[in-house]
Amino acid sequence: MKKTDVGALFLGPKSENHKFFKEMLNFLIDEHIHWRRDFHPDDKPYISFPEQHEKLFQSTIDRTQDVLLNLSSMLKASSEPWFSPRYLGQMNSDILMCAALAYMATVLYNPNNCAYEGSPATTPMEIEVGKQLAEMLGYNLENAWGHITADGTIANYEGLWFMRNMKSFPLAIREVDPNFPGVKGKTEWQLLNMPTRRILQLITDTEKVGKNQEFFERCRDRSVRGTGETDALGVLLVPQSKHYSWTKAVDVLGIGRHNLIPIDVTDNFRMDIDELKKEIENQAAHKIPILGVVSVVGTTEEGAVDEVHRVAELRRRYEKQGVSFYYHLDAAYGGYTRTIFFDEENSFMHYDGLKTFLHEQGVIHQDVAWPPKDVYEAYKAMPEADSITIDPHKMGYVPYPAGAIVVKDKRVRDLVSYFAPYVFAEEKGEEDPQLLGAYIMEGSKPGAAAASVWAAHRLVPLNVTGYGRLIGRSVEVAHRFYNSLHKQRSFKVSYEDKKGKKRYRTFKVVPLTRPDFNMVCWAFNEVGNTSLRRMNGLTLALFKKFQYIDGPVYYDDFLTSHTEFTLENYGQAPETFLRKLGISTKGYTDKQGVWVLRASLLTPFLDVEKVYKDYWTRFMKTIKKTIAEVTSVPRK
Repeated sequence: MKKTDVGALFLGPKSENHKFFKEMLNFLIDEHIHWRRDFHPDDKPYISFPEQHEKLFQSTIDRTQDVLLNLSSMLKASSEPWFSPRYLGQMNSDILMCAALAYMATVLYNPNNCAYEGSPATTPMEIEVGKQLAEMLGYNLENAWGHITADGTIANYEGLWFMRNMKSFPLAIREVDPNFPGVKGKTEWQLLNMPTRRILQLITDTEKVGKNQEFFERCRDRSVRGTGETDALGVLLVPQSKHYSWTKAVDVLGIGRHNLIPIDVTDNFRMDIDELKKEIENQAAHKIPILGVVSVVGTTEEGAVDEVHRVAELRRRYEKQGVSFYYHLDAAYGGYTRTIFFDEENSFMHYDGLKTFLHEQGVIHQDVAWPPKDVYEAYKAMPEADSITIDPHKMGYVPYPAGAIVVKDKRVRDLVSYFAPYVFAEEKGEEDPQLLGAYIMEGSKPGAAAASVWAAHRLVPLNVTGYGRLIGRSVEVAHRFYNSLHKQRSFKVSYEDKKGKKRYRTFKVVPLTRPDFNMVCWAFNEVGNTSLRRMNGLTLALFKKFQYIDGPVYYDDFLTSHTEFTLENYGQAPETFLRKLGISTKGYTDKQGVWVLRASLLTPFLDVEKVYKDYWTRFMKTIKKTIAEVTSVPRK
């Protein structure tokens, strides 16, 4: 099997590939310089050689240098070292050299992918990236469509934009023509529970009526897009583990926060399907439609993967009962992990024999039993969703900003576009890059982002030979880290009493839950302590030691992040975790949150077993030392 050498993809923790990186950067900058010179070479230079030696000119150049030197100093002193395996914090890591170089090269040309005339090179790249992501997510390329966004937040906004306008479209058709086929004789309840596939067909049917699709335009103008009336559209169901962007999205798009209904998660922090079922039935009993359901593939706090296959099956079951909804996946964090399941021929592999295959090909070490069947089934079922958010700037290992959204059926774009796309599309017979700006929420946007993702995908295949190997390392590291925490169980920290005699205090460590992906959360607690407040104090004290505050970042041994689980946001989900730590749940039910340390382990540089063992030894040595520093020593 053709393989990708992961070490050759990055500049490296110690800039091991600096020679190649600098050579390519110099080459790309030279190419840009020659491009400027070669554009009408007979034109005279604007800045003459004598002018370049004038005092004011040199003074300006000197001041430019001062600013850039100051910038470099600030960046080196205060930036987070994403590239280092010692960084255990947010969803960041080293970025692909190819992606970084592509971004740097493209930004000199400064293309704007809002309009084709401002980005004739990079807009086609964005269209190609959309197709690549659609194929990787399991969609039919003849129907699917996707594009780059600033981030996952904007992609989630667009997902809600699609579902909002689609939900209102059947009602709009009935208002314009009550006898139109497909809506004739149907009640408002039936129209508000029309399956996505039928609404998409209504888009096609209405576009075929009247001169220049005038009927479609009239119907679209009576949808929420024209009226702004969202009251009848129903509620949006999301797991408690949702990204905060969904709270903003319902505000921005006029759905209202009261119509955002959180669904309980289980103690492994996946959306509880039984609770989802109860909520759907509760809303249906009160004749309140379900605008949409959102599942998360890789939660940003726990790395949990919701059971997509079970939600998809639930939707099929309820559609037989006359209840339907739009289904969106927020896979901003975990979407790229689907590459692990594609063989080198880009076929989604069967579960039987998958673990053995991944072990034999060196994608994931045999000590790590991943993926479990439910995680595999969730990834397999992703094409069941109507749209998917996915962030190349997370597990795609490319620079910011590069989120993305992909839709299963591009006809839905007609409900949000600001021109008549079908006229041009039918004439072209293919995807016209000049139309991209008409479908999207953003205005000006960097073509450099599209070029960066395009280059990354060209170099690293979106299957097990490329991204699968890279992300497999990340998954392996996370599970090794979890297993190490689980096996550690407890440890002793020494101190001296008043008489100078060495004493010991025992602490236990408990991971929150076995990771579905590459996020690990955990907490330490002194054995015998039952106070949540005291345990939280230890966690927060440790976090202050393991975060960058000020001064040179070089002084920090390890850097991590933290998060809080509250009763309001997570219900009873953390109680199993608290019991394992020996903590009374009373403090939690008294509305005190649970603080945990959190590590997003994107790093691809801890794959070799001997490297990890040494790493874990250093990590625990630092932990013991730091706990001794931050805890008050009892005196006798």
